[in-house]
Amino acid sequence: MSYKKLTWPLFLELIRLPAKAASLLPFLFGVSYAWVHYHQLNWGNTLIYFVGQMSIALFVTGFNNVQDFYKAKDDHYRATQNILGREHLNPKRILNLMLMFLAIACLCGLWLVFRTNLSLLVIGGAAIFVAIFYTFGPVPLSRIPSGEFLAGMCEGFGTIFIAVFVNIVPQPMTLSLTWSQFRLGLDMAECLQLLLVALPIVILDGTVMFADNICDLDQDQRNQRFTLPYYLGKPRALKVYPWLPRIAFLMIVVAVLLRALPWLSLLTLLLWPLVAKNTAGFMALQDKRKTFNLAIKTLLTTAAAEVVLLLVAGVLNF
Repeated sequence: MSYKKLTWPLFLELIRLPAKAASLLPFLFGVSYAWVHYHQLNWGNTLIYFVGQMSIALFVTGFNNVQDFYKAKDDHYRATQNILGREHLNPKRILNLMLMFLAIACLCGLWLVFRTNLSLLVIGGAAIFVAIFYTFGPVPLSRIPSGEFLAGMCEGFGTIFIAVFVNIVPQPMTLSLTWSQFRLGLDMAECLQLLLVALPIVILDGTVMFADNICDLDQDQRNQRFTLPYYLGKPRALKVYPWLPRIAFLMIVVAVLLRALPWLSLLTLLLWPLVAKNTAGFMALQDKRKTFNLAIKTLLTTAAAEVVLLLVAGVLNF
């Protein structure tokens, strides 16, 4: 069988370029928060983590496409909707390319462990485990109802936590090993604060996957992917969906009231009419090509506003 060459346009579609912005913004938020809240910034660690984070983001999307191609039970989906089948791309070559990105991410992670603390090995190892087994293995994580939670926690909280972790001293989590002792230290107050400020992005990131799974519900059932919308049923899933952006925006208010975020962050609420419009558009029609991007727009605009307002607050010392 002859395969097409992987051109740049096909590569950008393979890795879903718009989704990479969803990976970049939590990184930018974490770096900005380290600078504004902790008044610390390590440019070397930030650059290394940027390369590692983008590499793992590229791996996840491309690897998911490869696994979906191999695991598809629906031949029509494999031939016409999965990019590897539709564009006649060589799955082995794509897999090797994705494994190269994974190797780069692992090398960057090990370098950061050497430059920071051993506890990063635990955090990064957990994130890479989820990245690999999200669509790999006998029971991929994406095929169970916890997919939205894992996506939000890893891409949202995990990215923000590590972005802060590699920039500040002392770190909120430490690990030391000797021949006779295993000592894990955790600053619960700092970790909970980081979780609080990350929650809006965590929730909206999970909402993107929730919207994706709602759109793909029929197709997923044919391919034996039993996601959260499958267990909820589409009517209940659509009742849950509009509450997620509301809770995300409420968390911004809570974080400001608890002084975890600057007061300027409240200006993010001015985006609510746009978010409500995006939500209403998706509620009216759940279509992968026509309305799914509305969930992504909500995440990108909200996260971008949080990053910009955080930086402005830092510059103005507000």
